[in-house]
Amino acid sequence: MALQHPADRGGHKRGTFERLAGSVSNFTSSAAFFVFCLGLVALTLAVHVAGLGSAWLLLAGDAMTAVTLLLLALLKNSELRAERAIQRKLDALAAALLEAQEGEPGKAHRDLKSVIRLEDEI
Repeated sequence: MALQHPADRGGHKRGTFERLAGSVSNFTSSAAFFVFCLGLVALTLAVHVAGLGSAWLLLAGDAMTAVTLLLLALLKNSELRAERAIQRKLDALAAALLEAQEGEPGKAHRDLKSVIRLEDEI
């Protein structure tokens, strides 16, 4: 288990978890996931209305809790990756601007070009 920032893990390649988090993030922002969540809420309401036993209520509640916790972990991962990508872009912009004021473009200008599409890599 790594306690590093998600953007710092594994160099420039995205790891297995980062790829999974990206795919799940795309799915959870889709209409299909919204329908799934509506179905889960409808199931919970149906269990309450039908007056089924407390075991069914616990099952429905536990399913909603599990989905919530997984989404929280994925959301935090996505947030940290986006935050780091934005910060690296800002750092590259600042360095390129300073370099441009001093003369010809050099390393900072190349670094700026490499971070323009950074979110695709992170």
